[in-house]
Amino acid sequence: MPLHDVGYRRWEGRRRGSLAAIVVIAMTGIRLAWTSRWLRRAVFFAWSPALVFAGSFFAFEQAVDEGRLATFRESAKRGQSLDGVGILGRVIAQSLGEESDGASADGNSHGGPRAEADRTRRAVWSRLLLAFMRAPQAILLAVVVGLVAPTLVSRDLRAKAWLIYFTRPVGKLEYVLGKLLILGLLVAAITMLPGLALWGMGVAVSPSISVALTTWDLPLRIIVASLALALPTVLMALAFSSLTAESRIATFAWFATWAACWIAHTSLTTADMLRDSQEQFATADEDGDGVAMGGARAGRPPQNNSFSRGRRGPRPDLFDMAENAARGRSIPDLKQVPWLSRAAGLDPNIDRWAWLSPYHALGVIQAWIFGIETRWKAVLPPLVSLCVVSLVSAVVLWWRVDAPARV
Repeated sequence: MPLHDVGYRRWEGRRRGSLAAIVVIAMTGIRLAWTSRWLRRAVFFAWSPALVFAGSFFAFEQAVDEGRLATFRESAKRGQSLDGVGILGRVIAQSLGEESDGASADGNSHGGPRAEADRTRRAVWSRLLLAFMRAPQAILLAVVVGLVAPTLVSRDLRAKAWLIYFTRPVGKLEYVLGKLLILGLLVAAITMLPGLALWGMGVAVSPSISVALTTWDLPLRIIVASLALALPTVLMALAFSSLTAESRIATFAWFATWAACWIAHTSLTTADMLRDSQEQFATADEDGDGVAMGGARAGRPPQNNSFSRGRRGPRPDLFDMAENAARGRSIPDLKQVPWLSRAAGLDPNIDRWAWLSPYHALGVIQAWIFGIETRWKAVLPPLVSLCVVSLVSAVVLWWRVDAPARV
């Protein structure tokens, strides 16, 4: 009976290196994730808000083209919103008002109408792009990452796929980078590409193509802001996925973390608001009593103010808004939509609890990247918080990826 060589044969092909392994892992993961109808709908829906924001770009550029920028600025100074843009008209109006006040204070209104229009354009475009990336895109990103990331590592742990990965010329670094690339491409499809498309639409509806040169740095800021949004969220999601073989537990941990941090941030900021409101009304109440007593001593009737009618304690802005609405008053600022004010970087207050919530911390960092938030007192705590979260998540992910192989 003849004997045959049943040993391993030498590979005669050409190895393509570690980059090919990373790309193969990423493409395989994307194909598996793309089979989910919910993911396809979420990615498609992520491009829908760009149409709403594109209308704001068009309305602003039409005003510049028709020479109505001065009229818009005067309306902004009077606290009026802009017609035909919807709720985003408040963002444009507030941006125009702040830009006009800043130019007047700095004496930087020289340069002619074109230079003034360019400065105003940069201010308005930066606010709109920041609001676009914070309000709809960041929330959609949390949902999409929660749909995809929990299964990326936990499914391999449950199916013992590491026996196949790590017995082939695929190292732990290539495996981790491949998983990161899966989520990185999804993040780019949700935040970076719609943001760049929105900037392109703004250039397309502008009076001149030279607007692209005036706002050349905004695409770079969009890319950096997308990377800043992706890095902590992707690392944290993969760390959760690597801690368990059940993807349902990882999914719950992801959404529970975002919800719990959001609730904690909201509770603490509300407590601060009520405390400040109580102090303000207590001070005003003392002033009102003093005026009333002084008027009585002088033989004058006491003044009819709201604090001398027996109203005590904190009075949140919600009741003020309801009263103003009932009396038909208009509110000139963005207090009616505080979430939009914060998303566009128009809230001048420092959010001292932003470091507690990933969403709010990322918003502060994105405002810093767009050049809107420049106070280090506001930027440093969220920056340190996100760096710590990213570092801890990376260590956990690196330690847990090949943990079964070390047993």
